[in-house]
Amino acid sequence: MLCIFPLATHSQNKTDGQLERRYLVESLIKIADPVLSALSQNQLVEKMPVEEVGSRAREKYTYLEAFGRLLAGMAPWLELGPDTSEEGQLRAKYIQLARKSLHNATDPESPDFMNFNEGAQPLVDAAFLAQALIRAPEQLWNPLNQETKDNIINALKSTRVISPYNNNWELFSAMVEAALLKFTGACHKKPIQTAIEDHMKWYVGDGTYGDGPHFHWDYYNSYVIQPMLLEVLHEWVVSGIGSERDYDKLYQKTLKRAQRYAYIQLSLISPIGTYPPIGRSLAYRFGAFQLLSKMALMGNLPQDIKPQEVRAALYTVIKRQISALGTFDKEGWLQIGMVGHQRAIAQSYISTGSLYLCSEAFLILGLPKNHIFWQGADQPWISKRIWNGENVSIHHAIN
Repeated sequence: MLCIFPLATHSQNKTDGQLERRYLVESLIKIADPVLSALSQNQLVEKMPVEEVGSRAREKYTYLEAFGRLLAGMAPWLELGPDTSEEGQLRAKYIQLARKSLHNATDPESPDFMNFNEGAQPLVDAAFLAQALIRAPEQLWNPLNQETKDNIINALKSTRVISPYNNNWELFSAMVEAALLKFTGACHKKPIQTAIEDHMKWYVGDGTYGDGPHFHWDYYNSYVIQPMLLEVLHEWVVSGIGSERDYDKLYQKTLKRAQRYAYIQLSLISPIGTYPPIGRSLAYRFGAFQLLSKMALMGNLPQDIKPQEVRAALYTVIKRQISALGTFDKEGWLQIGMVGHQRAIAQSYISTGSLYLCSEAFLILGLPKNHIFWQGADQPWISKRIWNGENVSIHHAIN
């Protein structure tokens, strides 16, 4: 592990939230540094390896995958801004790298200018990039010069030639339009309305949505569906446009469902920080817990769930996976796998860039270090209490 904080010793006190935060910051930087260092110097295409298991020429897509997904997870931490602390100075460094990277990724004259409209995949990762900008407007949007802002807007608009599939992809078009609405005051309304209305129809109950008309037993409710649905609805409501059809009430309903799903996610984490390897895209690793991390960031954890048990659970999962031999190659780039290097676990659409969705688990770092989330001793999460033989009352399904 790259030692970002030389004085940090993680064995001093395993229940210390401040030390856990330091470890998580180190982990995020270890993941992010190769991508942002290379892209900020217009060297991402030159330096980033492209590991894939199929023969689908993922080079066309993998660079935007890496950048958009990484930045979406980093954004809340970057949005805290620089300060005089050790961590604050580290943020200052990566804020500058992120801004340079935004310029290079969207400048048509740049060697690292990214593909936003050839094939279908760019819609996905333009949406993650849009998500990052929505999550950190004070650090990743407002300070940009007008040329870079124009380039980003043009890049996002260029994805409109891509028609989303009739499933979670509808949220990618909606997220792009939500960002355009936020930063330009105008958007195409239909993709947002369609995504919201269809996902209301695809709700299967007890905090869970189908991926399209059918239920998929995987982690896409957390990888994509619930976080993006909440964010799209939020932007739609605060813009004032959504008030015409009581979308604010729909947002509250969606938030209640997300709280229930966060409880389910926490329940899936075993006492030793493992979770069931179910469904597609397991190579996204702990990105499977984006929704749980997001609900903690929003201060909307389920009733009776303490921040310290969510902190402990997420820390344990992340540390277990990131420490596995083979997670990184010798140059520090992520390698395909759920626990270490496991090429056979990947689908044909998975390549090196895809793996950076794991950064979405770090949304909790957007809570400042003096927040209650980082205070006090670890608390045992649901499965830990149950398997310790405690007398625990379990939540029931919601209507």
